[in-house]
Amino acid sequence: MAEAKTLSQYEAASSKRLKVSVLIILIIIPAAIAAAYFIPWDGMYMLVSVFILVAVMAPFFMVFERRRPKARELMLIVVMSAMTVAVHSLFHIIFPIQIGTAMVIISGIALGPEAGFLIGALSRLICNFYMGQGPWTPWQMFAWGLLGFLAGFIFDKGSEVSVRARSFKMVAGPFTAVVLSLILGYLLFLLFPGNDDTFLGWRVYAFGCIGLIVGLILQKKRLPSDDLTMSVITFFMTVIVYGGIMNLSTVVNSTNMAGGSKISIEGLKLLYISGLPMDLIHGITAAVCVFILGSSIISKLDRIKIKYGIYR
Repeated sequence: MAEAKTLSQYEAASSKRLKVSVLIILIIIPAAIAAAYFIPWDGMYMLVSVFILVAVMAPFFMVFERRRPKARELMLIVVMSAMTVAVHSLFHIIFPIQIGTAMVIISGIALGPEAGFLIGALSRLICNFYMGQGPWTPWQMFAWGLLGFLAGFIFDKGSEVSVRARSFKMVAGPFTAVVLSLILGYLLFLLFPGNDDTFLGWRVYAFGCIGLIVGLILQKKRLPSDDLTMSVITFFMTVIVYGGIMNLSTVVNSTNMAGGSKISIEGLKLLYISGLPMDLIHGITAAVCVFILGSSIISKLDRIKIKYGIYR
């Protein structure tokens, strides 16, 4: 009876944290990033970056609203953030693969959506101290954090979850939804091309996003954390979510630097066309890294959580 009551309280607290997280991530943080565009101050982007970190810490620390956090419970966040920064910075120098994106997604799967967003945002901010800070920093923090949040939200996670054998049927639903959505977008392009000369542009991101959302909604159970499923979803999320956000940020930041000129819709369309090959490479390399590293890292993190009673 007491165990059932404790479980009910835990589920209620988790639901509360999730609602707060969605509010912060989908409304408050985008509003702060938009404010950086309209307020003409050179240091505004750093203020927004710090605000993002403070905002995402709120739902994460709601885990400890009834008790003081223990050092070992915070250490996993610190360690995964440090590992993400280290490997991403290293491979950025020696070989341009997007292992940082993979680490953020793996962290979200293993530690949950709130921790996933926090690790993504914090890691991106620290990475940019080495790679260069600028108006793009809040966008990158938001994009990386959103990948971690979505990974923690849609994948099965927790200490009871074992890394299961790969099976395509596990990911068939989201995969089919994305493919069908892209086919629908292509057919609409053939019927109503408008001023577009090619389908390989904003329509790929728009219809891909629709398909990804529908596919994940139709997946009644949490996606299993087997290597194939994680890799396929990583590819789609990286190309559609991260690529879609960062292509928009490039246009917004370039117009802001150009003296506040209006955003050009035609320029945005061209950027989505030219940016697609790079986003595909980003998605492929991140998916390969998740395929190689994901299962082993998640297994080790699960054993650590069980051994020290973390996030239970």
